[in-house]
Amino acid sequence: MITTKFLKMASVVAFGISVSHASFAETTLKVGTWLPPTHAQNATVWPTWAGWVKKATQGRVKIKMEYGLGHPKTMFDLVEDGAVDASFGYHGYVPGRFKLTQAIEIPLLGVNAEAASVAHWKVFNKYFAKANEHEGLEVLTLFTHGPGQIHLAEPITSLSDLKSRKIRLGGGIQGELGKRMGVTAVGAPATKVYEMMQQGVIDGIFIPMGEQKTLRLKEVAKNVVALPGGMYLGSFSMFISPDFMAKLSEKDRAAIRQVSGEKLAAMAGAAWDAADKAGLQAAKEAGVNIIMVGENDKMAQEFRDLTQGMDETWYKLVEKRGVDAKAALAEIRQLARSYQ
Repeated sequence: MITTKFLKMASVVAFGISVSHASFAETTLKVGTWLPPTHAQNATVWPTWAGWVKKATQGRVKIKMEYGLGHPKTMFDLVEDGAVDASFGYHGYVPGRFKLTQAIEIPLLGVNAEAASVAHWKVFNKYFAKANEHEGLEVLTLFTHGPGQIHLAEPITSLSDLKSRKIRLGGGIQGELGKRMGVTAVGAPATKVYEMMQQGVIDGIFIPMGEQKTLRLKEVAKNVVALPGGMYLGSFSMFISPDFMAKLSEKDRAAIRQVSGEKLAAMAGAAWDAADKAGLQAAKEAGVNIIMVGENDKMAQEFRDLTQGMDETWYKLVEKRGVDAKAALAEIRQLARSYQ
């Protein structure tokens, strides 16, 4: 005969087992991306962060990558709609929505992606987050790619040679630069550039040096003009679904946030910097004609001249966002240039 005492003990044991299973249950975080698996973002940034998350949550949250999800501008919507749980996006692809983030892209900052990324994250939190440009998303971090350079099918000897050439532009500050240079702007995701260059649809692209390797531009863009400090930096965010976060325990939500933010910004920026070094080496080995422009060279002065007044252009762009744009830009520059 089964006693009441035995039933109570069995119930306690069963409850304990269910709690134990719940506390160690794995949750899969689906991360969406548009870049190939070999790109630094997918080969280094996401896997490194995934390792941090796994350790911080004691294995309760694991990452699964989802590739080839379409145009990069749709990543924001895919996370908002729940198709994937997290992703990253280039702000320049959605210029009407993201204006404040262009602050980090303004030319002549003169730093690498790691320094810029940390400054970007800090100023975002202090000045820009309240404007809610990432509405519907929880921002894990912000970062930049390395200095954007000029990649061309045919060489140039002056920036004025770019006038009327068909150049793929990715949005953001690139659009303003292209307008000032008089190029014929062509819009397309970066993943389509190889094909467009190969077919002669475009004459060139503004993009970091790393893509000479990761997007194989060394095969189709055999001429690179590398300006000192680059032309601009490109602004990105990594973000996660608030609905996904709400399903986690408070402990795991805190753990994920702890390994994101500034730590993630620095790591992502450093990974993109490393990709630029690898891209430069790959370009040299492929025989790409690389013009390393010096500070006192003609093209460097041309570039400085054509970028005059871009601060004021950005101030006007964001004047309705309700932030102290001048203070924010000044702080970005101070933080980035003093970064150690």
